[in-house]
Amino acid sequence: MQQVTSQPQSSEQAKPILRLENIVKRFGALTVLRDISLDIVDGEFLTIVGPSGSGKTTLIRMLVGMDEPTSGAIWLRDRRIERVPANKRPTCMVFQSLALFPHRSVGQNIEFPLKIRGVAAAQRKERALELMALLRLQRDYYDKRVTQISGGERQRVALARALAFDPEILFFDEPLSALDYRLRKVLEKELKDLHARTGKTFVYITHSLEEAMVMSDRIAIMRAGRFEQIDVADEIYARPQSRFVAEFMGEVNLFDIEGAAGGGLRGAGIEINLPAGSAPASVYLAPGARATLMVRPEFIHFLDNGHVSDFHLSGVIRSEYLLGSRVHYEVERRDGTMVIVEKLREDRFTGRTGDEVLLGWDVENCHIIAEQAP
Repeated sequence: MQQVTSQPQSSEQAKPILRLENIVKRFGALTVLRDISLDIVDGEFLTIVGPSGSGKTTLIRMLVGMDEPTSGAIWLRDRRIERVPANKRPTCMVFQSLALFPHRSVGQNIEFPLKIRGVAAAQRKERALELMALLRLQRDYYDKRVTQISGGERQRVALARALAFDPEILFFDEPLSALDYRLRKVLEKELKDLHARTGKTFVYITHSLEEAMVMSDRIAIMRAGRFEQIDVADEIYARPQSRFVAEFMGEVNLFDIEGAAGGGLRGAGIEINLPAGSAPASVYLAPGARATLMVRPEFIHFLDNGHVSDFHLSGVIRSEYLLGSRVHYEVERRDGTMVIVEKLREDRFTGRTGDEVLLGWDVENCHIIAEQAP
């Protein structure tokens, strides 16, 4: 897989606050990061996602100064910092464990970095109360022990303490992973709002695709020590550059296809109603060239008799699951593979498990991944 780099699409004039150039990290014979390059723009919210072992935690440890790369350069604006220790960098990390002092009050935890810098007690308290207001912590929490407040409130204390450093960049290492679902949803929105209000650069590590899509300006997907794709969430979801990214970004249907004579397409068990030469360039394949056709479950329809789509196939409904506002169907093809269909609850299909159905989708709702299927 070729190294992937990307720039934010929304700001041509924006300059990178942090630049990674050809970063490699080895532990003995094990190479964990492989020639990583990336520009992070001042003020953006970048989220790095990937499966366990992809290298994302190693990467953020180097960005914050807890580890050094084996080779390559890290630039903070116009200064190289890959050998600069964490306490000498204008950055701060919010850990999954939060690392708060349980024997100290909320105020003392927030003020700790200011105390280290020798800031006077009155100024420390004033700044702590400002940050508590910013993080929507009640003023009377100042004297409470952190053990007396909720998990979500402790998360806000950790954020306030990080902001007390007045860092240029905040790094987050899966800070919401230990929280329950409802609290996570609240804090995702609060983090996005906090980012907008502070204007700080946020670099966030998570294994949760949902977190990444809710909060980020851009998402960087890692696999085996490299970036597989870096882009805005909509682009990655609709036009993934590899099968790995397509599958990582949620439920998906992938079909092996190849180019046919005259500019057509063919795929086993799929009827393709695109006259030769009429397909748009986005789904063109040279004759004999192999690729993967991707279509998301929400774009596949149950077809009535006589209804024609650009692509269709038949199968048998094997399962139906109600997922709140959506209904999830699994349809088994003749070769035993499953096709996933999702409908809004109000558009629920009237058929039953065991019914034979015809499925279809149109060319504008699919995407060609131009790589040979494994």
